[in-house]
Amino acid sequence: MSVETLLQGLVSGLLMGFVYALIAAGLSLIFGLMEIVNFAHGEFLMLAMFATFWAWALAKLDPLTSLPLTVGLLFLFGLAVYHGLIRWILGAPMLAQIFATFGLAIFLRAAAQALWGVDFRVVKNPLVDGRLAVGGVFIGLPQLAASVGALAAFGFLYWFITRTETGLALQATAQDRQAASLMGIDTQRMFALGWGVGAACVGAAGALLAMFFYIFPEVGVTFALLAYVTVALGGFGNVPATLAAGVVVGVVEVLAGLLIAPAFKYAVVFALYLVVVLWRPQGLFGRF
Repeated sequence: MSVETLLQGLVSGLLMGFVYALIAAGLSLIFGLMEIVNFAHGEFLMLAMFATFWAWALAKLDPLTSLPLTVGLLFLFGLAVYHGLIRWILGAPMLAQIFATFGLAIFLRAAAQALWGVDFRVVKNPLVDGRLAVGGVFIGLPQLAASVGALAAFGFLYWFITRTETGLALQATAQDRQAASLMGIDTQRMFALGWGVGAACVGAAGALLAMFFYIFPEVGVTFALLAYVTVALGGFGNVPATLAAGVVVGVVEVLAGLLIAPAFKYAVVFALYLVVVLWRPQGLFGRF
C-alpha cells in the first residue's frame, strides 16, 4: 500500500470522525442527564436527513442553507419526544425504558417507509461540491464542509455546556439531580432541554451528511451503532470526550477497510469497542 493511499485513508477517517462525534454528542448528553440510552437516535438522524432532502426538493434550499431550519425542527422534535414519551418512563424499570425508545425507533422507521418509500435519495449539486487535491490526497469538498460544520457545532455545544448558566445547570443535573433540585434548578426543564439539544446535534449532523450521503429510511442504523461505540469509547455522559472518540472511530473504520477488507471495517470498530469496555468500562476518559 502506498503512502498516498494511507494518507488518503487517514484524512477520510478524520473528516468522518468529526461527524461521528457530533452524532454521538447528542446521545452522550442525553445519557449523562438521565442515564437513558436513546435507541431511536439513528431515526432522529434519518428524519434530519429527510428534512434536509425535502427542503432541497420542494424549496430548492441547499443543505447548508436549510441547516438552521433542520436544527430547529429536530430541537422541537426532541422536546416533543420528551414530553410525549420520555417523562412518563423516567421512573420505570430499565427494560421499560429500553423498549420505549426501541419501539419509537421502529415506529419512526416504519412511518418513514410508509410516507417516502424505501428508495435511495440524494441531494444533487449541493452548493459545496467537487474535490480538492493536496499533495496526491483528494479531499471531497462536501466532506470537508461537513467536518468543519461538525467541529463548529461541537465547539458551540462545548461552549454552551461549560460557559453558560443553562449549560452549567445541565451539568449539575447530570451530576446529581436531587442536589440540583434542592439548589432551585428545574430538573424536568433540564431533561427536556437535554433531549432538545441532543436532537438538535443530530439535526446538524443530518443536514451536513445529506450533502454527500444517500438518504433512505434505514440510513440511521449504522450511524447509530457507531454513535454508541463512540459514546462508550469516550465515556458515558462525557460530551467533550466524544470528539476524540469520534476521530478514533472514523480513522479505525477507514484504515480497517483499507488494510484488511471493506467488509471487515465495522467488525474492527466493534472489536475495539469490546476491548475498551472490558479494559475500561467507564470509557477512555470517564464521565465529564
